[in-house]
This record gives sequence, C-alpha cells and structure tokens, in this order.
Amino acid sequence: MSGPDPDGLPIRMLHDRVLVSLDQDAGERRSNAGIVIPATAAMGRRLAWAKVCATGQHVRVVQIGDRVLFDPEDKADVEVRGASYVLLRERDLHAVASERIEAGQTGLYL
Repeated sequence: MSGPDPDGLPIRMLHDRVLVSLDQDAGERRSNAGIVIPATAAMGRRLAWAKVCATGQHVRVVQIGDRVLFDPEDKADVEVRGASYVLLRERDLHAVASERIEAGQTGLYL
C-alpha cells in the first residue's frame, strides 16, 4: 500500500505495520457541559482515534481511510514532509470504525 514519502516516492509499509495520522480533535476536548479540557490535562489512560494512511501487505482488517482506536502509550512517532504520523502494528489496534460497515453492524470491530 502507499503513503507519503520525503523523496516523492510511495512509502511501502512492511508486514503488519499501519501508518496513521491523529485526528485533529485529539488535543483539546469539550465536556458535555461545554468546558474546554486542554490536551495537557491528566485524564488517566485514554485511547486515541486516528486515520489510517498506509498499511503493510500483511494487514488483514483495516484499510486506508479507516479510523482506528489505539493506546497512545504504545506508539512510535514519525515525521514525513513536516507532517506527524504514528507507526503501529495491526495487533496494537483496539477498534476500527469504517463507512464500509454494512447496515445493522455496530461499525466497530473489537
């Protein structure tokens, strides 16, 4: 599969690796009452959502464009052309949300 590369060539992910970009709302959050909670606020262990940008040839469940849920403590950050990405193994993903899920399904693979 492909993704961005500093040399202008597609990045080829290996094995079961998944390259994701964090959701824009991964920083500040709003409580139900409308209070802004800064990204630096300690919340205990909190999982994060990201969009899949590239996958390796042995990735079976997720596809480019899917949103995935993962533990930010189990990640490796990488920068490509000034943009930040996270490199994960498919087994480190906790759930997948995708528009290709058929009607009647929950939309999350757990």
